[in-house]
This record gives sequence, C-alpha cells and structure tokens, in this order.
Amino acid sequence: MSSTRQRLLDALQPPSASQPGRPPTGGEAATRQLVDQLEREQPADLERDRQLLAGVWELRWSSSRQPWLREAPWLENLQVLDPNRGLGMNLLRLKGPLGSIAAISVVAALEVCPPQRVSVQFMRGGWIGPRLGGNRLELLAAVRQSFPAWLDITVLDQELRICRGNAGTVFALVRRLDLSATELLPA
Repeated sequence: MSSTRQRLLDALQPPSASQPGRPPTGGEAATRQLVDQLEREQPADLERDRQLLAGVWELRWSSSRQPWLREAPWLENLQVLDPNRGLGMNLLRLKGPLGSIAAISVVAALEVCPPQRVSVQFMRGGWIGPRLGGNRLELLAAVRQSFPAWLDITVLDQELRICRGNAGTVFALVRRLDLSATELLPA
C-alpha cells in the first residue's frame, strides 16, 4: 500500500464520537493534493478492475460545494453500483435507525466504457422506504436527463474509489462492506 493512499484513507476517516466535527486531516487543500497525487500513482483500469466497481460506496470527500454532494456527519451519502446489471443508485439517507424510512434516491442505468469511464443515464428518483415482506415501499418518478452524464473512475481498489464527474467534481468514496448492493438496489 502506498503512503499516499494510506494518508488519503486516514484523511477520509469520519470524525469519532470523541472528536465530532473535526476537519479532515490537513484540510481541504491537503485532501485534494493527496487525491491528485494518488490518481497519478494508482490510475484505474476498468478493463482489468471492472468487478471492483460493484458494491456500496460512501462519499467521504467531494470538491463540490453543493450540500447533497458533500459528506455530512448526520447523513449517509451512498452510491450503489452493480455493473453486471448495468444499474446504479445514489442514495441519501439519515444515519441511524431513521435511515430506512428517510431516504432519497436516484436510480440510473450504467454502461462501463473502459479504460476509465462509466456512462450514467438517470431513470427515476424519489423516496424509498423500508422493505415490508419482500417488497420495498417506493415513490419514484421518471427523471428527464437532458445532458450526458458520466464518471471517470481515476482510482479503484477494494477499499477506495476516486472519480471525476462530467461537471468537473472530484469524489472520494470508501467501500461499505456492512451494506449490500442487492438489498439497496431496486429489483
């Protein structure tokens, strides 16, 4: 493991209960510098590592100023990917027990375009709730996407994913092994 990667993972750790609201180690500029350096040291290759995309990823850092594209201590900002089904979902939900009833999602069709691009076609969005029996409560409406959307995956391994979106935003995400893509994605 490179020292750059480890320093970035350390900077992406959420604040502990004993240190609520602590800023990322070194701040925004230092995190951005680590992201840029790791992209040079460990470039992604979706021809080789496509299967590593699959799973649940939690946003831990973003260059965006939009609140829904930032990490927040009270919010889980998740991205669920299933490239084999060509399906993905962005999911915002409250942390804790209310997360299963207070979630907003956008479901998208995905197409992996090696060496680094994933094309995104947003299909529907809205509220998703808990599973009752075998069904999940959902209030989703069709989404009209008037522009091409994509993510360039610039770093990808078992634990860390860095990507750059079509609007120029840089995202750093960490894999969530405690969550299942199958349980979160619509059937």
